[in-house]
Amino acid sequence: MIEKRDIFFPPAGKLRRLHIHLPEDYYETDRRYPVMYFFDGHNLFSDSDATYGKSWGLEDFLQAWEKPILIVSIECGHEPGERIAEYCPYKMDETCYLGPIDGYGDATAAWMARELKPMIDREYRTYPHREATGIGGSSMGGLMSLYSVIAHNDVYSKAACLSSVIFAPLLQAAQDLPLHLDTRVYLSWGTEESRATGRLSQQMEAILQTKGILTRAYAQAGGEHCEGDWEKQNGLYMDYLWLDR
Repeated sequence: MIEKRDIFFPPAGKLRRLHIHLPEDYYETDRRYPVMYFFDGHNLFSDSDATYGKSWGLEDFLQAWEKPILIVSIECGHEPGERIAEYCPYKMDETCYLGPIDGYGDATAAWMARELKPMIDREYRTYPHREATGIGGSSMGGLMSLYSVIAHNDVYSKAACLSSVIFAPLLQAAQDLPLHLDTRVYLSWGTEESRATGRLSQQMEAILQTKGILTRAYAQAGGEHCEGDWEKQNGLYMDYLWLDR
């Protein structure tokens, strides 16, 4: 089942909607669950909510998947420029291929790790420890998932990073910051996407592997930068991150 609720998002000073997947028997048991946080929550579960009319189909997948889990996903801002700003942890100048970005994704990530997660742990039956906490997203959400698992590695032990936008400062952070050796990172790109997407994802994987981090890289044959292709990977990243397959 999906619950929707609005929450105040301090980095933007506005409300943002949460889309929360709960196992179907959540209110019939006293069981606790691991949690995975996602970006672009409106694109995950329902085609009717999705920006381009196609979601990841994640609700249907989870109903058939063997591991009960909570998914907490947050919508981005939908005004012009909001998503890029709140999902970019860096200030980028005009040399960036996306143009200048007045990013405050670092504040977004800090709020999720230090305020949103504790709230979810208080109000829902979760396993709050990092080994039971993951994060995921695609494109700019993939960037934020990588950033979060690196910058807040005390909170997240797992990350699904699909078709990630990757900037040089994040590669440097992966080299410089200490990471737990049990961290798992799934990195993917489509063969029909920009070559830079695959090249930078492979470069990130190489950096993480030199630090002893567990990774899985997947080049999706014929894959494009779209929800329909990310949906095809639901089993791949969820099994790798949570079932050790």
